[in-house]
Amino acid sequence: MTHTARRIGRTLAFVLPVVMVLSGTLAVTAVPWAAGNSDSTMLTASARTVSKRAESRAPQDILRDKLLLELQEKDPGAALTDLQRAVEGRPSLARHCMSIAKALGKAAVEQYGPTRAHRFSRPVCDTSFASGVAQFS
Repeated sequence: MTHTARRIGRTLAFVLPVVMVLSGTLAVTAVPWAAGNSDSTMLTASARTVSKRAESRAPQDILRDKLLLELQEKDPGAALTDLQRAVEGRPSLARHCMSIAKALGKAAVEQYGPTRAHRFSRPVCDTSFASGVAQFS
């Protein structure tokens, strides 16, 4: 009797996962949103989404352009203050803070020269502004 029970158990251990995977796959393909128009496929829908995202600009790029314009109109100190406020208000921008601060440092060197640009340095984004000024001096 024990031998028969083991044999049935082994067979079920092999067959059940296969049946569950196949039934799960069939269940997903049978939902109403999976059917739809035969012309549209999932790849086409995702390709449209990607192209829309490519057309729209990323928030960090918009912020960088805004701060570079502010640097030209006012001074690097005002741009650095706004960068710090933007990162505090939107923590998702923190990973881009260093690259934005370096870009501000480069623009400050181009506009004010290396000596005067260093005067605007402050500890925003681990002193990346000063690093950008030194790199592009």
